[in-house]
Order: sequence, then C-alpha cells, then structure tokens
Amino acid sequence: MHDRTSALGGDYVDPDGATAKIRFRRALTLAAMTLLMPGSAQLVQGNKRVGRVAIRVWLSVIALVVLGVLWSLVDRQFMFGLATNAFLLTLGRWTLIALAIGWMALIVDAWRLGRPQELARPHLAISTVLHGALVVGTAAILFFASHTVSVMNGFTDTVFASNTVSKPHEGRYNILLLGTDAGQDRVGMRPDSINVASVDAETGKAVIIGLPRNLENVPFPKGSVMREQFPDGFDCEGCYLNAVNTWANDHADLFDSDEPGLEATMGAVEEITGLKLNYYVLINMKGFSRLIDAVGGVRINVRERTAIGGIGSPIRGYIEAGEQRLSGDKALWYARSRVENDDWSRMGRQKCVLNAMVRQLNPRKVLMNMQEIADSSSAMLHTSIPRRDLDVFMDLALKTRHEPISSVSLVPPVIYTGNPDYDKVRRLVADAIETSEGKAELQKAAFATAKLPAISVGEQAATKDPRKANRSDDLDETC
Repeated sequence: MHDRTSALGGDYVDPDGATAKIRFRRALTLAAMTLLMPGSAQLVQGNKRVGRVAIRVWLSVIALVVLGVLWSLVDRQFMFGLATNAFLLTLGRWTLIALAIGWMALIVDAWRLGRPQELARPHLAISTVLHGALVVGTAAILFFASHTVSVMNGFTDTVFASNTVSKPHEGRYNILLLGTDAGQDRVGMRPDSINVASVDAETGKAVIIGLPRNLENVPFPKGSVMREQFPDGFDCEGCYLNAVNTWANDHADLFDSDEPGLEATMGAVEEITGLKLNYYVLINMKGFSRLIDAVGGVRINVRERTAIGGIGSPIRGYIEAGEQRLSGDKALWYARSRVENDDWSRMGRQKCVLNAMVRQLNPRKVLMNMQEIADSSSAMLHTSIPRRDLDVFMDLALKTRHEPISSVSLVPPVIYTGNPDYDKVRRLVADAIETSEGKAELQKAAFATAKLPAISVGEQAATKDPRKANRSDDLDETC
C-alpha cells in the first residue's frame, strides 16, 4: 500500500490519474487544432505529408476568401460577376464537397491520433462525442454551402435564360415590371399592375413610374406592327393598356417574335413614357407571395384598412392600419386589393410593398433562404434580363437600398386615363427622373401640386392616404 503523505508533508499524486488527464487534454487539443487549422494535428502527431497538404489547402482557401473580400471593396460588380459565373459556381460546388470530405477525414484521423484506446472510459465518451459533433457540424456547413451554390446556379440558369444584353440608355436602366395572376390554366393574360423602374446606372437612384392598367388610346412606336394596326392609338372597344398583351398574343401571326404580347406592351410603354426599355420582368403574384414568405414576411406601415378577398369572392378579413409584418398572403392582398378603395390607392400600395422589399431583402436573407427563394422565384419570374447582366443588377440593387426611391404615377386628377395627354405624361416622367438625379429643383408642375381626390377613410385620411405614394420623392417617408 502506498503512503499517501510525502516525507515533506505534501499531498499524494496518483500517476495513473495524472497520465489520464494528460491523454485527455491531448485528444481535445488535437480536435481543436483540426477545427481551427485542418492538417495541423497530422503535422504534429501523424502523417506529416498529409498535414502539410491539408494546411496548404486551408491557407489557400483563407487567402482566396480574404482576397475576395478585399477585391469586393474595390470592385464589387466584378465579384458579383464571379459569383454568378456558371463554370465557377459548378467548380465551387464540387470544391466545397471535396473540402467537406477531406475535413471530415482529418477530424476522424485526429480522433485516432488521440489514442482513444488509452483514454479512460468517461474521457473516451466525451472525445468521441466531440469529434462526432465536429464531423457533423463541418459537414453540415460545407454541404449546405455546396447545396446553396447548386441552387443558385440552377436558379440563374432557369430564370435568367436570355442571351441578349442591353446597355443603359442615357445613363439609366429602364425595366418594365408587370404583375399578373395568370397561370398555365388561364388564357389572355392582362397585367394587374404595370410599372417602370428607371435606375441610374451609376448611383442606383431609382424612380418607379406607375401606369394605370386602364389607360386608353395607347400610342405605339412608328414602324411597329401595333402602329400599323392602330395608327390613331389603341382605340378599339375595351382596348386598354393592359389588353395590349392579349391582343398581340391573339394575333401572333402578325409578329416576328416568340413573345408578341410582351414586345407590343414594351413598345406601348416606351411610347407612353418616352423611355427606352432595357428589359422586362413579369411577376406572377402567387409566386411573389411565396417569395415574401420565404424571407419571413415584410414590414409595412399599413396606411388604410384593406380588405382581403372580395375580388370575385367574399371578403374574408381585413388588414388593419398600422405598422406590422405581413405574411406573403396579406402582403399580396395589400398590394392588389381594390375593394372598398380604388385603383389609385392600390397603385400607391404596390409601390410601398416594392419599396419595402428593396429595403428588407438583404444578401444574408437571400443566402440563408436560397432554396425557398429559388422555388418561389422560378414560379414568380419571367424576365428578359440575361445571366450576364446579373452582376450589374446585383450591384445596383445594393446601391438602391441606400438611396431614396421616388415615384410618379399617371393617375387622376393630373392624367385622366380616358383621354390621356401623352405629351404631358412624358414631361412628368422626364421631370421625375431629373429630380431624382438632382439635375432640377423639386418640380412645381401640375402633378406635384395637384390635390389628391377626396377619400373617406376617416378624419386622418389626408395623412394616411396610400395614394400619396403615387407621387413621392422618397417612398421611405411616404410609405
């Protein structure tokens, strides 16, 4: 039996217990080394050649990440171009998978190097659980990243399939935004909402131009098929702006185009606004609802009590006034409902929803919800924006988030939809763009000074009227 008191009166130390603790600390240290710098455990305790290769790979990855971050500070658009390149995305996907497999193998090997057979039973259990958690954690992170890259690659291939690149006109990108409820089982699609987003190609400052769907006597460009058919404007029975798409598709044999309806609508909008359009984006409203749900809803300052339902069905509820987070279904009804109010109110609310999405849809939300966004966007979007221009618009989107978004809508009492003054329309659009660019003082034209039509939503109607968003120099303040 050992004497448990030393000759000097000190406490006795069990050499077996001390050795067990040292072995346990060594196993934990090797695990930490592999987590922080894969290959370092092998360099110290195992196959030095494997360790050197792993460390070089790890340092190369870190160097590439640091270089990418620094480069993005200098040329963000270039980095977006790399991030949307099909070849690089495919290469990146398989690289992430290879890194995941290699890292898992190194963690398992680090567990082996910790000599589990020599560990005390409690220490062995802790070490095994820890290494298992590291294997699962690193695999989950890298495989999730690989999956996100794959989804992004497939999404951009599917949605941004066009090959035609359009350069900015007079320093601006002008994109036609069409909102519709049309599905594969519906014929004769008529857009519910028609807007043009005019964005400064340098600063990202944007103007949203709202066009009422019931504009009459719509003009068409010289030399176009529609101009030949309607030289005095779109003046047939029930022929409003939102019917141009249907008429052209019904007479597709007259056009040399795969998308006669969209081509005719773009021509009409160009003639109405005086702007040359670069691209179109056709937005299916149900897909838009799914997109909002995918990012956790959208915060909206609801300006007026808005009915849910009531368009061909009973009213099934209301969105009450006040600041709140709306689900996809409620945000969709807030943007499209015209029961108990009017089209001009609806146009204003649509601009507020668009403004909120621009402000709140940040890169982190996009990456964390890429699968849901891709699923919803594939159902939501049909666009002529090509993949090769994605870097431009991703960069512009980030610039726009930090700039005031202004709006101008061609609505009464300034523009009467039954007999529009299209020369006045073009002046209003040009004035709004000049004001946005800072080339002119706040315009004192009729549109800017005209009073809004009276509404009956209570004593505070004047301050809560969503129609104010139809003419605003800053939608953040108006909405």
